[in-house]
Amino acid sequence: MGSEGSVSDGSDHPDGADGGEDTLTSTDDGEQNRTPKKKQRSFWKELPILIGIALVLALLIKTFLVQAFSIPSDSMQNTLQEGDRVLVDKLTPWFGSEPERGEVVVFHDPAGWLKGEPTLEPNPVQRVLGWIGLMPSAEEKDLIKRVIGVAGDTVECKGTGPLKVNGKALNEPYVYPGNTPCTVDDTGGQFKVKVPKGKIWVMGDHRQNSLDSRYHQNDKNKGMVPVDSVVGRAIVVAWPPTRWSTLPIPDTFDQNLSAAAPGALGLAGAVPLVLWRRRRLLATESPRVSGTGTAG
Repeated sequence: MGSEGSVSDGSDHPDGADGGEDTLTSTDDGEQNRTPKKKQRSFWKELPILIGIALVLALLIKTFLVQAFSIPSDSMQNTLQEGDRVLVDKLTPWFGSEPERGEVVVFHDPAGWLKGEPTLEPNPVQRVLGWIGLMPSAEEKDLIKRVIGVAGDTVECKGTGPLKVNGKALNEPYVYPGNTPCTVDDTGGQFKVKVPKGKIWVMGDHRQNSLDSRYHQNDKNKGMVPVDSVVGRAIVVAWPPTRWSTLPIPDTFDQNLSAAAPGALGLAGAVPLVLWRRRRLLATESPRVSGTGTAG
């Protein structure tokens, strides 16, 4: 008989035949002993280990790679609807990447933008799933908007639009149908701002229903969002399945929107002037006449 817990069917085979699961080893006195195979763990004993590994992986993914967020309002319609779940890329900021124009980004409340907004109290299960990133966290004070201007940009709205970045008009098909790109009001709808270093200017796609950078110009950041407050870029609408889609940067942001540096503008203006002056001097200068005498 094999030892307790070993798996063996060797007794069913004649001498010299394969003993199945047990291996045979020879001892010094010529006797043959069976070496039992290690007993396998039961599924129920392994289950807590598997759950622990899954939780650790989920927490690492949430912290460094991707996190799910729930859309709480209509401020990003029709790009995003209330109740949508989006996946946010948190990896690229770890490599020094900063938000770009046109991206839809999630960011921590920069200066009390959500003050007075109700916060849902999660149940224990929702709290745990939110903590590990398997569900959007109901406690995090985060917002989601589209990046319009980055450091050095001048963003401007006059009348009903179009919205301009560094003097160039944006074609914005993502703006909510029936809305104008700019809002005609005295509380922030008309503006001209320059984005400082380390900040971004954000706006919702539902322009007439979004309390974004325009309406927080009196806060400590003058309506800007610190880059350090950005959690990551929303890349996919993951839920519900009927709403699944990616969130690419609109084509209007592919045009060269960069602000020209003052030094570059000065150099560009100076070059034609210098060339013109040089040509004029060459045209008016008399040729030199060498002496006719010969050296002795």
